[in-house]
Amino acid sequence: VGNSSVLPCPVKGQISMLTWTITPKVGGLCTLVYRTDTNMTHRTNCSDNINWKFRAGLAPALEIRQVGIAQEGNYSCEVASTDGNFRTVYHLTVLAPPRLSLFCDEQGSPVCEAAAGKPPAQLSWVPESSSSAEEKCHDNGTVTVLSKFTACSTNGTNVSTCMVSHPAGNWSQSIAC
Repeated sequence: VGNSSVLPCPVKGQISMLTWTITPKVGGLCTLVYRTDTNMTHRTNCSDNINWKFRAGLAPALEIRQVGIAQEGNYSCEVASTDGNFRTVYHLTVLAPPRLSLFCDEQGSPVCEAAAGKPPAQLSWVPESSSSAEEKCHDNGTVTVLSKFTACSTNGTNVSTCMVSHPAGNWSQSIAC
């Protein structure tokens, strides 16, 4: 989420027409078409952050600026050229890093929250805890994970560390309640 993504469309021979067809998981179909004979581009139902990227010496590409969860889906590039017709398909999966917060509840127990991550974050505690995580799913496909520290013995320490593991990164935060 928030980064740019560039999807190249490999080409053999001289292009006569290039078409990107985007099928998002949510929302309608988007198409971008480029014809070399008229040097014209046409777009249908595409958001402003999706555009062509043409650079000398490189394959034509599609650029998605400020990627959001709504851009997740299938991206298909079809090329008609002097060497034949070619198709390249991408499946774009969007990762949303969770927002980490750590606080003490009314009973004085540490609570760790990894909010709005995609996929859900994995939470663990140091020292080890017998806690279990609760997940709350959101309409946009993200998940908030909440874990309360529960330990039989603290071995003399009152500092607890929440460890968050996620494909977008790993984080930790400590608290004394």
